[in-house]
Amino acid sequence: METELKELLQIRRDKVQGLKEKGIEPYAGRFERTAYTFNIKESFEEYEGKNVVIAGRIMAKREHGKTAFINVADFKGNIQVYIRQDKLKEGEFENFTTLFDIGDIIGVEGEVFKTQKGEISIKSTNIIMLSKGLLPLPEKYHGLKDVELRYRQRYVDLIMNPEVKETFIARSLIIKEIRNYLDQEGFLEVETPVLHPLAGGAAARPFITHHNTLDMTLYMRIALELHLKRLLVGGIERVYEIGRVFRNEGMSIRHNPEFTLLELYQAYGDLSDMMQLSENMIGQVANKVLGSTKVAYQGEEIDFKPPWNRISMTEGVKKYTGIDFTTLKDDEEARAVCKNKVEITGKITKGELLNEMFEAYVEEHLIQPTFVYDYPIEISPLAKKKSDDPMMTERFEAFVFGRELINAFSELNDPIDQKERFIGQVERKDSGDDEAHPYDEDFITALEYGMPPAGGLGIGVDRLIMFLTDSPSIRDVIIYPTMRDKNN
Repeated sequence: METELKELLQIRRDKVQGLKEKGIEPYAGRFERTAYTFNIKESFEEYEGKNVVIAGRIMAKREHGKTAFINVADFKGNIQVYIRQDKLKEGEFENFTTLFDIGDIIGVEGEVFKTQKGEISIKSTNIIMLSKGLLPLPEKYHGLKDVELRYRQRYVDLIMNPEVKETFIARSLIIKEIRNYLDQEGFLEVETPVLHPLAGGAAARPFITHHNTLDMTLYMRIALELHLKRLLVGGIERVYEIGRVFRNEGMSIRHNPEFTLLELYQAYGDLSDMMQLSENMIGQVANKVLGSTKVAYQGEEIDFKPPWNRISMTEGVKKYTGIDFTTLKDDEEARAVCKNKVEITGKITKGELLNEMFEAYVEEHLIQPTFVYDYPIEISPLAKKKSDDPMMTERFEAFVFGRELINAFSELNDPIDQKERFIGQVERKDSGDDEAHPYDEDFITALEYGMPPAGGLGIGVDRLIMFLTDSPSIRDVIIYPTMRDKNN
């Protein structure tokens, strides 16, 4: 196999030399086309009998004596090209048959027509080499099926699998519509630093780097939150960012070390505003991009039409386990009741056990979009306490297909409370929790200047795109996912 590939590579390189000897540039410059293949097929009556110039990659080639057929694919589709020796200049047909291969990028000039079998085609009068392919494409009928190779060589994946291109076109449109919605609602898009002196805003392990000139340790951001909330302090009342964040954690079909996050903050709002904004925005995005709020995801029909379901965390745990956490007096009783149901470690608290039970027994049942609200304070260091239950916070997460999609808060704007929670997080970190939040003195200073009451949320954009494009893995919607070193 390796010997055969080497021979193919040598043949292709020999053809490069053959093109040059014929006075044909194998790697041309600017080329002006007059139509895309998709437009020709969609508006055949407009193009029929007219001369067009297209450009694209040869995806199929077959020869019949003094005629040949090729299939040319461009960004928007593909079309058949009919080639006859007597319609080309002297020597051009021979050059085509001997020096042009599947995978080459070419320009084609010719007349649009329909074959006797009814296939819309181009009758070529000129074929121009634009870029000679030195590596052969994967075999036509088997294509590029190796999943890992598809992710590593996304460029070949895009060539061979048109549906992959459609996924990334949809990704672009989804992000565009998110921006359109937020811009129309008066939010200002900003860009905040990627390199942070502290890894804050979420519970996650960071990537660590070093700035040589400043001789200081820096962290790749794990969230956008704290810099955006500083802008609320500064008077920017509606603000958002769509940006890459980085978490040095495990990988799965739902997790990639770098991913795209949307975070937004609305001054003078709260959790109810964030619920309404979330369901309205995603419903509108689905309608704009897909034409419906209903999508098929892995065999399930998901409907993003507002209003979404709502349930508290304690209600969810009671519904699916029978345990009512509101009746448990303290941490000790909670540990006793949950024994043998989830892992009990150290001095795990009642609030932490509630979350453990929720993750173990409730999440999998939340198929349709569902807001889960009232989260324990132990796992919500940046959320406002509930006025009627100081052990709970004004926080929700939205779940779809058993997976978290949105995390939102009525934001904590009390600097004294925030300072105490940061100190508690530092104690957890000192006890071995490497995902606990660091103490951010500058953020406390910002809060001491006064931050208006606000609602805030974060949406995993990649996960949303997975749902809207029926993609089973996050790697299917990240154009260049992180991969293990293939030599290791």
